[in-house]
Amino acid sequence: MASSAEEYQNEQQQKTPIRSEEDEVLKDVDEDDEEMEEEENEADNDEDDEEEVSSESRLRSERNKLDHLFRRLSNERVTVRVHDVLIKGNTKTKESLIEAQIEGLKQVTTMQELIKAASIANARLHSLQIFDSVNITLDSGPPELPATANVIVEVVETKNPLAGDIGIFSKPEARSWSLEGSLKLKNLFGYGDLWDGSWAYGWDQTSEISAGVSLPRFKGNATPLSTRVSLLSQDWLKFSSYKERSLGLSLGLISSKRHDLAYSLMWRTLTDPTQMASRSIRRQLGHGLLSSIKYTYTVDKRNSPLRPTHGYAFVSSSQISGLSPDSRSLRFLRQEVDLRYAFPLGFYHAALNLGVSSGIIVPLGSGFLSMPTFLPERFFLGGHSSPVCTLGGPTTLLGFKSRGLGPTEPRRQVEDKSNDETFETSERDVLGGDLAVTAFADLSFDLPLKIFREAGIHGHLFACSGNLTKLSENEFRNFTVRKFLDSFRCSAGFGIIFPTKLFRMEVNYCYILKQLEHDRGKTGVQFSFSSPL
Repeated sequence: MASSAEEYQNEQQQKTPIRSEEDEVLKDVDEDDEEMEEEENEADNDEDDEEEVSSESRLRSERNKLDHLFRRLSNERVTVRVHDVLIKGNTKTKESLIEAQIEGLKQVTTMQELIKAASIANARLHSLQIFDSVNITLDSGPPELPATANVIVEVVETKNPLAGDIGIFSKPEARSWSLEGSLKLKNLFGYGDLWDGSWAYGWDQTSEISAGVSLPRFKGNATPLSTRVSLLSQDWLKFSSYKERSLGLSLGLISSKRHDLAYSLMWRTLTDPTQMASRSIRRQLGHGLLSSIKYTYTVDKRNSPLRPTHGYAFVSSSQISGLSPDSRSLRFLRQEVDLRYAFPLGFYHAALNLGVSSGIIVPLGSGFLSMPTFLPERFFLGGHSSPVCTLGGPTTLLGFKSRGLGPTEPRRQVEDKSNDETFETSERDVLGGDLAVTAFADLSFDLPLKIFREAGIHGHLFACSGNLTKLSENEFRNFTVRKFLDSFRCSAGFGIIFPTKLFRMEVNYCYILKQLEHDRGKTGVQFSFSSPL
């Protein structure tokens, strides 16, 4: 029994150290696991830090690359050529139409030229009025072709090809109103064709209805084309005792930034419903065929047509009529010239605008010196339109009413049948002139209040001068330069201008410096609405 007890104790003593070793091993494993977890957590944190650092370094690297690219573009010529142009999004529009608008992209030799050509192509595509959006992307060319680029042109065609508008417009100088509307159908056949119809009904003066179609420049057609049919009725009874009705066709042959060539074929009828027209007006009544071609050359380097502060503009317009063998064809030569110059003065955003314009009309044919010129084609001065905005010939003279100066003639005598009396009316018909010259000076400046400057509202001082005379029917024999200059009409004044994106409204005080006996000038406040479009 004693031996068995000793053996039991020895077994217990041997078992005890074995358990402690197992516990130590398990403890060591747990410690190792904890250390591994800590190391893994530290590794994860290091990886997160490395990712943050790498993203920051990547952004910094891309920013440096862009800065380097901009420095290169501004300091040196970066040679590049266009490898391919891809056009996307045109489901209805012909690809040849888009290619004609972006053909300048394939002719570039530097990155600077490519960026400029892409901007011009974007503007041309927008001007077609058939796309809701245009995006041009510049991408690198194939790796095996260094210094090349691919251009991706993506367009979104307009969802609604039919558009229309309607509005009421006023002409304060003529004290008349007109209701006008138009309807336009875009890209009917996929060639960028624009079909439109318009109408206008004016109380006491002008009514018109017309329809036309225009085609932009595309492959096979080097210049835009347009054609229009119109029926026009104008009431000049208040000023010159006649009504004009014309039915015509016009065809645009050349239309570019500087050159415009158009042909017109028009049948005109002049009538006098009141039977009170002067003798010169009565001789013009009846039918006439106008078959003419007109060329206009335009250069406009002004920074703004509504408020120019620097730059110049020049317009020359030449018209030849009589391109028809018909004996009723009206034959004449008409020339207009308009020159503008604006320069800043360096204070209050002030700028001085100077302008001079002239025009002359001469009849054509045998014995032309003794022939009269066609009445509607003569020059008429007056009206309240801004001379700064109206570019194209002598028309405006602030302070004078529409057709408010120039040669006039008394209307015919009226017989009162009830009393068997004949009396002469005091009213006179405005006859217009064959030679017209106008000039103006306009000083514009910012107003002191900040709210006006932010809205673009500014003030101006102005002075206008002009004259017109008759040269046809042998009247040129009585013409002298001194006499012509001495009879110039003049006006001056000041006002406030409210510019908008579409037109320019002026509230002016005009003072008549000089006018002749039968002129219709008036000193006082006048309102003016002008648009350069």
